[in-house]
Amino acid sequence: MATALGTPAFAQSLEEVVVTATKRSESIQDVPLAITALSGDFVNKVNLNDVKDLVSYTPGITGNSQDSFIDAISVRGVRTQDFGVGGDPSAAFFKNDLYEGRNGSAVTSLYDVERAEILRGPQGFLFGRNSIGGAVSVHTRKAEIGSSDGYIDLDLAERNHGVLEGAINLPVSDNFAMRLAGYYSTEDGFAKNVFTGDDMIEHDKWALRWSTTFEADRLSVNTLVEYEDREQSGSMYRAIDKGDIWDAFDTALGGVELRGSDEDIDSDISHGEDDSAEILTLGLAIDYDFDFATLTSNTGYKDHDYYYSEDYDGTPVDINTYQQDQTGDYFQQELRLTSNTDGPLSWYAGVSYYEESIDTEFGFIGQEDVFCQYYGYYYNSGMTFSGCQELYAYYGSSFSPSADGTLTETGRIKGEYSGWATYVNLDYYITENFDVEVGVRYTDDEKDFSILVPTPESELGPYWAYGFSTAEYISDTQSWDDTTMRIMAKYRPTDDMLLFASFTEGFKSGGFGSFNLDNNPAGDPALGNVDIVQADGFRPNQFDPETVDSWEIGYKDSWFDGNANVDLTAFYYEYQDLQVVTFDGGASLVQNVGEVESWGVEGSLTTRLNEYFEFYLALSYLDSEATQLQSICGLEDPDGCEGSPLFWAPEWSGAAVLDGRYPVSGGYLTGSLEIFWEDERGGGWENLSETKIDAYAESALRVGYQSDDNWYVEGYVENLTDEFTWDGENNNGGLIPSHFFGPKRPRTFGVRLGMNWE
Repeated sequence: MATALGTPAFAQSLEEVVVTATKRSESIQDVPLAITALSGDFVNKVNLNDVKDLVSYTPGITGNSQDSFIDAISVRGVRTQDFGVGGDPSAAFFKNDLYEGRNGSAVTSLYDVERAEILRGPQGFLFGRNSIGGAVSVHTRKAEIGSSDGYIDLDLAERNHGVLEGAINLPVSDNFAMRLAGYYSTEDGFAKNVFTGDDMIEHDKWALRWSTTFEADRLSVNTLVEYEDREQSGSMYRAIDKGDIWDAFDTALGGVELRGSDEDIDSDISHGEDDSAEILTLGLAIDYDFDFATLTSNTGYKDHDYYYSEDYDGTPVDINTYQQDQTGDYFQQELRLTSNTDGPLSWYAGVSYYEESIDTEFGFIGQEDVFCQYYGYYYNSGMTFSGCQELYAYYGSSFSPSADGTLTETGRIKGEYSGWATYVNLDYYITENFDVEVGVRYTDDEKDFSILVPTPESELGPYWAYGFSTAEYISDTQSWDDTTMRIMAKYRPTDDMLLFASFTEGFKSGGFGSFNLDNNPAGDPALGNVDIVQADGFRPNQFDPETVDSWEIGYKDSWFDGNANVDLTAFYYEYQDLQVVTFDGGASLVQNVGEVESWGVEGSLTTRLNEYFEFYLALSYLDSEATQLQSICGLEDPDGCEGSPLFWAPEWSGAAVLDGRYPVSGGYLTGSLEIFWEDERGGGWENLSETKIDAYAESALRVGYQSDDNWYVEGYVENLTDEFTWDGENNNGGLIPSHFFGPKRPRTFGVRLGMNWE
């Protein structure tokens, strides 16, 4: 499925959109992939904040969060399950063909964008690393030889919202140019925290990008330097104060009251809340034309420094503050040769390599007395205790609290990861209208992983988050490799119509869990052990790769003399060995459990209604069934979750945009109405009614004036109907109650003004 959104061209037919997802420039209507393209003009106009916001207008992709984590994003239901740093994301983010990385570095701001290409289904053959679910590829505007264009845009709205962005192209000579782009965004909080009386979920961030272009007869060189500094809130949670999980929690702690409405936050943030990152990206892309083929070299380097803190329990009780302090760097190199010759056979082949270093310290903080209250109740037939001193006295011993009364457990991860891949793709025209494409890719990944869990400075010891401690780093090195293939058939009955069918294999590397150890050779768990050393035989928690077999059939066409583009895709996939977080009575494990069978249909229509209006509609349907879930089902019946759907993805989702432009004296009146919606979702594997998120629809209205002299002004209302919903939910259990996270930003009035120049 393909579509393009942007400022309407208002010509006799829809504007052709060219994408590069298939490693060569092609019209989006000729690409036999489930792909959505969003123009830079559209991204700017609808105030998309960061790369995750692209999902709102893309059928088949759902989920979002208002932090730097990407594990809420699902592509056709495929989602990252592990939030540690020993695994990899299931949906890959790229900017200018450079891999964006993991939580903390993958989420960057959208400014001076040329286009965004969002691909659904396994894209490992085209994009490589960790794109087993799909890939989001953003292309920023390059420096353009001979041009002096630029723009400046100012956006002001409620809650001291302000965004200033702009760019200027600087022609230096006949074959060299530079482009400078900048971005700044700030906004006060909008989610009421009745615990502190403050409004939460605010941000303040800025970014700069310097790019250059050099062009000679056969050679082109593009460079990029980008820096972003981001300070914003971590995720905000509200516990769900009903159901069996809450009742047990409430009784054990002697009664916990959540204040405010169900849409408010009542969260203890005494240990801070933060989501801050500094991200540096360097890129070098070289193309050389050999006549018969073009050689492409793509080199990238990314360095990030990231700190995160949140109150994960979502209650006014100091139970679990989660913290993550992380630094990392990433290097990639790809060489690709793409054929240029005419004839029935076209091809491309390449090789790629990457290295990643990661150093992360995780922290879990909670009041000692709370742990004693809950687990004293749990292990003593419903007896209640006021805290650790009373519980320890019950067992006949004394207890001395820590200096601040908290149990602080930390774990440090050091990782050195590397991998390489090689691939070849052949496309052969059997007839003028029918061709077959075959691609094969070999991938090899290696991870050197070490975990250190110091014994806490509390008499409770490693009581809750880990359940064990180590006296030194516990290390392991593992590698995983796989050969995957893609077969595709394309048939063109007419110049405008494309029918295609494909089979694709997907692979995501194995890894290590960040919060536990595997059993030693004798089968003993790490739980309950302190000061573990390497010689004890324990190793980091290892898990195996995920794989998927995916089938697609698609239809693309232009109707009404080029005034409408239609796209339909039907898919079916079998997903094996999900990397899922499970619990063994102590720290969380990452294990391979379950299989998923899913099928669905995605469709979009882009049409010119008349000379003044253009309309875009996207719809998707997903049906999924997961089995072999016994080890992750929280019900008393271990088979009670069998056949559950992928609960974080709705069955139905969609988006619609009505765009208009009407000529008046000296310019144009402009306007747009945008709507996107999702069906009910949530409930966890157990399908709990109290953790369901209701269906919702969000809309925005924009009305403005665009002058023939290239200045413009616009008023807008986002979340027009003041709809409320949550980004997601977690069933949890035990000491941590179920909760919702990410309250929706309320209705917001704003104004934008700016100018473009050539």
